[in-house]
Amino acid sequence: MAKNVDERYKHRMGEKKITILRADGSPLANAEVTIRQVKHQFLFGCGAFDSIPLANGELDGRKKELTEQIFEKFFELFNYVTLPFYWARFEPVRGKPDTQRVKKASEWLISKGCKLKGHPLCWHTLTAPWLLDYSSPEILQMQLNRIRRDVSDFAGLIDIWDVINEVVIMPVFNKYDNGITRLCKDLGRIRLVREVFHAAKKANPHAVLLINDFEISESYEILIEGCLEAGIPIDVIGIQSHMHQGYWGVEKTMEILDRFSRFKLPIHFTENTIVSGHLMPPEIVDLNDYKVDSWPTTPEGEERQARELVLHYRTLFSHPLVESITYWNFVDGGWLGAPAGLLRKDGTAKPSYEEIHKLINVEWRTPEKTCITDENGSVYVSGFLGDYEICAGGTVIGSFHLSSDGREEKLMLENS
Repeated sequence: MAKNVDERYKHRMGEKKITILRADGSPLANAEVTIRQVKHQFLFGCGAFDSIPLANGELDGRKKELTEQIFEKFFELFNYVTLPFYWARFEPVRGKPDTQRVKKASEWLISKGCKLKGHPLCWHTLTAPWLLDYSSPEILQMQLNRIRRDVSDFAGLIDIWDVINEVVIMPVFNKYDNGITRLCKDLGRIRLVREVFHAAKKANPHAVLLINDFEISESYEILIEGCLEAGIPIDVIGIQSHMHQGYWGVEKTMEILDRFSRFKLPIHFTENTIVSGHLMPPEIVDLNDYKVDSWPTTPEGEERQARELVLHYRTLFSHPLVESITYWNFVDGGWLGAPAGLLRKDGTAKPSYEEIHKLINVEWRTPEKTCITDENGSVYVSGFLGDYEICAGGTVIGSFHLSSDGREEKLMLENS
């Protein structure tokens, strides 16, 4: 069923025998059926913070219309969404979290076929300012209570979490005073990671828990190694790649993947950006320090962004441990005001959007195929891992998930 596929992507493929039975148990023999892939198993993600005001009916006029148009394009690409849980914004007043608004957005996004991740549960930046009124033992208890509350409240809606963010620099962060840096200094990195991960795992034993960082040096490797040796239940390694100063290139990306592959854990590229305007100067160490009045997209930059993003996605998709790629800003003007979106501010698509669309929906999607079941009601399916539908006479008669285990599956028709 699958077309010829680049050898680099063979690990993204699966085969399965599907046997279709009527309600009485007899095979649907010699029947014409159409098999169609409807969703990828691979998590193609993006931040979707604007889903919260949209889902809660807080937009009107041109803003509402534009946001709806943007999300129409969004859902053509992505099956995975990162939602914000920055403590300073989620709970600006202690005891008054923004749970209901975020839940409403979560339910809407799930209805659109998306899987969700919460970001982040513990981070020194954008943490609750009111933590500064308390001692480290009190801050720790509040942090753990916050994790238990939010992971429990969203269980079944959000079952993937960035548990702790940017912990490599957390205890030495000196831009401004905050409760989480104080706490990390007092406890040490590994103990803090252990505390927050165990709290999250206890609150939702089935959740997928990430450690996430922009720091890709040996320091992050040493931290992960220490955490794993301490028995911390890290499910996934998160790696950020905000390339405002230029595309990493294939060689650097593969070198990073090779280093972090030694842990034999799934890898998620959690925050990816490539700009389509001028590049940030190389001497900038903290990307947040770069402030300009205007950072426009340019035609030349858009062509460059498209080429580099295709290379970046191909490189990551080819690696067997990478399970997810999350682009960070869908529309220009997000973080740092950068022209890093796949869409311009007016909602029109850049070349990068069109090229990523071709990858996800053409090159990496199994083409629809019509075939005839054998005398046992069976068909053999091969293609990219993910969710499929089987149709007969223009009606969906069943669905299945194509996984890499190759196990036969039987589908029973309810009415036949």
